[in-house]
Amino acid sequence: MSKVEPLAARRRGLKLWKNNHEAVLTLVIILLIAGLFNVFSSTFVMAERDYGSPYAFLIRHAVSMFLGLVLCFVGARVDYHKWRSLIMPVTVILLGCLLVVLLFTDPVNGARRWIPLPGFSFQPAEFAKLVSIMLAGYYISYRNGLGKELNLFNRQLGVVGLLALLVYVEPDMGTACIVMGIPVIMLMVGGLRLSKVKWLILGGFILVAIMIYMQPYRLERLMVTYDPWPYAQDQGYQTVRSLMSIGSGGLFGMGIGEGLSKYDYLPEAHTDFAFAVFSQEMGFFVVLAILIVYMLFCRYAAAIAKQAQDMYGQMLAVGVLLLIGGQAVANLIMVSGMMPVVGVPLPFISYGGTSLVMSLFSVGILVNISIQTAREKEKELIREMLKKEPQLIRRPGPKLRRVK
Repeated sequence: MSKVEPLAARRRGLKLWKNNHEAVLTLVIILLIAGLFNVFSSTFVMAERDYGSPYAFLIRHAVSMFLGLVLCFVGARVDYHKWRSLIMPVTVILLGCLLVVLLFTDPVNGARRWIPLPGFSFQPAEFAKLVSIMLAGYYISYRNGLGKELNLFNRQLGVVGLLALLVYVEPDMGTACIVMGIPVIMLMVGGLRLSKVKWLILGGFILVAIMIYMQPYRLERLMVTYDPWPYAQDQGYQTVRSLMSIGSGGLFGMGIGEGLSKYDYLPEAHTDFAFAVFSQEMGFFVVLAILIVYMLFCRYAAAIAKQAQDMYGQMLAVGVLLLIGGQAVANLIMVSGMMPVVGVPLPFISYGGTSLVMSLFSVGILVNISIQTAREKEKELIREMLKKEPQLIRRPGPKLRRVK
C-alpha cells in the first residue's frame, strides 16, 4: 500500500456524514430542536395568560413539526420527477384557496391570510412558495430539454405572477416577494441571457418601488430602518426592541426562559422576531453556532443541486436552497435592523404551523434529489464495471442487481 492510500483513508474517516442528504437531515434536526426550545421559551407567558396552559403553543408547534416530518418522509421517498404531473392540479387548487382567503375570510390584524378549519387553520400563501418553485423548475427543465433559450414571458411564470399578486393583495408583501423572487432567481441560475437579466433587475426595482409607493406605511418603514431610534415609540418600535433584545444577550445569554422579550416587550416575539428572543437567552456563541448550521445547510443543498442528474432536479434543489437559506438571511437582517420588517419567518425556529410543514416537505424533496442522484451514480458504476469485466455476469455468487 502506498503512502497516499492511508492518508486518503484517514481523510475519508474524518467525514461527518456519509452523503449530502444525511448532512441536510442532521442539520435540520438541530434547527428543529433549537426551535422547540425557542418556541416554548418565547410563548409560555402568553400561553398561560391566554389559554391557561404554558404548553399551548408548544403543543401546536410540536403537532405541526410531526406533520411536517411525515411530509418530509413522503418527499424523501417519492421520486421527485413524479411531482411534475401534479403541478397543474395543485396550482388550480391553490389559486382557489387564495381566492377563498380574499373573499370569504375575516381579516386578522388587518390582513386576510388564513383559512380556518375545525381545530386549526392554514396559510395558503406558504404553499405558494413551493408551488412557484416547482412551476419554475418545470419550465426551465422543459426549455433546456428542447435546447431553447429561456424567456421572461411564459405561462408558468405568468401563473407564478398571479399567485404572487393574490398573496400581495392579502396584504403580504414579504411572502409575495418570495413567491415571485425565487423563480426569477432560478431563471437567472438556469441560463437566462444576460441582456434579459438586466431588464429583469430594472423591472424588479420599479415594481418594488410601486408597491412601496402604493402603501405609505411601507415607505415609513423603509425610512425608519436606517435610523429607528428617533421613532422608538412608533414606527421604529419593533426594530429598536429587537436590537435591544439581541444586544442584551451578551456572549452567553440570559438563559433559557430567562429573557424579558416574552413579557410583551417585543411584538411577534415567537414568529417574525424569534431570533431576537433566541439571541437574548442563548447569547453570542450559541447564535454563532446556529448561523453556522444554516450556512452548512446551504452548502450541502448547493452540493445536491450541483450533483443532480437532470435540470429539473438541479432547479428544484436551487429553489429549496433559496427558500430555506433566503428566508433565513431575510429574517436575520430584518431582525438585526438592516431591512424593513417584512414578515418573513426564520425557518424551523419561528413559530408557524404552515410555514414549518412546507419547509420540512421541501427538505424531503431535496433529500430525494440527493438519493436519486446517488442511485444513478451507483447504476453508472455497475455499468462501467460490467463493461470492463463482462464475465462478472456469468460468474457464480451473489446476484447482481438488474440495471436498466
